Amino acid sequence: MRFEAPESLSEQIAQHIGQRIVVRSLKPGERIQELKVAGELNVSRGSVREALLILERRHLVEIYPRRGAVVSEMTLASVHALYDIYIDLLCMLGRKVLECWSGHEISALVEQVRKHASLLSGLKGAGSNPEQVIDAGFDLVRNACQMVENPFLQETLENFRPAISRTYYMVLENRPSEAAETGELFLKLADTAAGNDAARLQQVIQEYGEHQRKQIMHILKEESA
Repeated sequence: MRFEAPESLSEQIAQHIGQRIVVRSLKPGERIQELKVAGELNVSRGSVREALLILERRHLVEIYPRRGAVVSEMTLASVHALYDIYIDLLCMLGRKVLECWSGHEISALVEQVRKHASLLSGLKGAGSNPEQVIDAGFDLVRNACQMVENPFLQETLENFRPAISRTYYMVLENRPSEAAETGELFLKLADTAAGNDAARLQQVIQEYGEHQRKQIMHILKEESA
């Protein structure tokens, strides 16, 4: 039997601040004042300090002596490093899914992939928004992890969620038209998984990851120009 403790107060605070960083209401380089956050959320300063340490481990803030915590910058180098690992992890996940399950048995996951593709295609509609799309994408990853029953892989991918969400939101916010192209990649992913073609699945996952990397790199270069 596995017991799961409820999320700590510090974790809840970290998620709250982290989401503000993801949606860019807290900008790169902006200082996060412990006392101000504690007052706004009616929590102790110690809990805020613990939350900031959590966010530092998730690469959303940097903590400096005498200056405190500031929102971390997204640089070309950090994005390259992030996607180098994340793409490899997604490829591993896709390979493990096909190793553990047949095409018929993964039909529910394939259908979820197709629904996510539809969500991306309809991003400009009244019923969709970037945060909804990001959450749906990570629900897909979480379900795939549960299928392969590898808690280490699941925990590792979950730890990547804040940093990846930050880049994904930036792409969807700055280039909403790219959502349709990403949706096409997800449809290709669904068809390949349904066909139980492991080699092709790796290629499609790689294509998807490189597409995301390319978009965020272009945006960062435009912002620094």
